[in-house]
Amino acid sequence: MDVLAGKGAVVTGGSRGIGRAVVERLARDGAAVTFSYLRDEQAAGDVVRSVTQAGGKAWALRADQGDVSDLVALFDAAELNSGGLDIVVNNASIIAVGPIADTSDHDWDQVMTVNAKGTFVCIREAARRLRDGGRIVNISSINTVMPEAGISLYAASKGAIEQLSAVAAHELGDRQITVNTVSPGATDTDLLRGANSADDLAALPGMSPLGRIGQPADVADVVAFLAGPDGRWMTGQNLRAGGGIR
Repeated sequence: MDVLAGKGAVVTGGSRGIGRAVVERLARDGAAVTFSYLRDEQAAGDVVRSVTQAGGKAWALRADQGDVSDLVALFDAAELNSGGLDIVVNNASIIAVGPIADTSDHDWDQVMTVNAKGTFVCIREAARRLRDGGRIVNISSINTVMPEAGISLYAASKGAIEQLSAVAAHELGDRQITVNTVSPGATDTDLLRGANSADDLAALPGMSPLGRIGQPADVADVVAFLAGPDGRWMTGQNLRAGGGIR
């Protein structure tokens, strides 16, 4: 089970939802994981305790995904905690819902700063710090290929992440560093529930051939594949982890 033994990992937004599941899965596979959280210190502490009780290693650090100095500090701490970095999972993001006509410049700046620029900064830090043979996994969304009213900012920011991933794969390939994207479909998280009405949530399971919405662990398992040794021949790819939703 210790396929990631000796590996150091960074996960952004690791206190809840998909991020928490990724932290727990990577730690279970043997990685020493440093993750960021923004506000919920109790939830972050719960993740550290969960990992530690299972025999793994995890550290939590408060870091604002929209603050470059916070992200640099996160990578500094991760290198110190694990003695080097091999895996970076860019998961932290926010969403703003509303029609384009009602979207403010502030809304645009906030979402693009956190989702697109924050991921760019983390990729840049990863490019500078990862050991050869490392892994970068960026979390996008199936909404980049399933547009709907009201999600222009979220979809645009995630589209930027997909393009950053594709370019970084070419830039880092000579060091055997892989860069991939995972695009979840409807996944049972606070973000999903906060952005959808009760009627919309009730309809989501019927969109998948498997007849349910995803669980964070479903996505984390895909991330773990890309982060582990079996993902060595996958780079520049976008894996849609959406239970067959098209």
